[in-house]
Amino acid sequence: AYPAAPDSEYGWEKLFSERLYLSYQKNYGIQVRIARFHNIFGPCGTWEGGKEKAPAAMCRKVAEASPKGDFIEVWGDGKQTRSFLYIDECLEAIRRLMKSDFSGPLNVGSEEMIAINDFAKMVIDISGKKIGIKNISGPTGVRGRNSDNKLIKEKLNWGPSQPLVEGIAKTYKWIHSQVLTLKV
Repeated sequence: AYPAAPDSEYGWEKLFSERLYLSYQKNYGIQVRIARFHNIFGPCGTWEGGKEKAPAAMCRKVAEASPKGDFIEVWGDGKQTRSFLYIDECLEAIRRLMKSDFSGPLNVGSEEMIAINDFAKMVIDISGKKIGIKNISGPTGVRGRNSDNKLIKEKLNWGPSQPLVEGIAKTYKWIHSQVLTLKV
């Protein structure tokens, strides 16, 4: 992160907040822990309305699609890459961080990077539906982003214990049940 060069005010806000917390620790003895979360997802999160994260949006689109011959829309060419971390994994990392004496910052994420089209195919496969992907223009963010977990492995002896597909399967099942409930 340093020398800092965030690509938006949002990035500056996060870095400034970290510096503020560390100054409170130094000047007032307040213990802090700093985690940088990377695309956390899971059941019981926002899954509709435009505020949902990519995993929930993808699960919703697939759940709402008809079983045959339909398609889902994916913004951009689908080759942009991301990593996603299931909520249970995140909670374990937070538990370990809070019990440690390390102030951070630490990345809390997965190093399992996936292209968005491949991610969409994963959700489609989980659903068992025979649908396609239609890439359309829309916001795509940075071309690629991934969590570097070297420091969290060193400091907390932690890394995700399950592959992305397991968390997505649980999330899809929950979102699918929400979509069915709305149709009733």
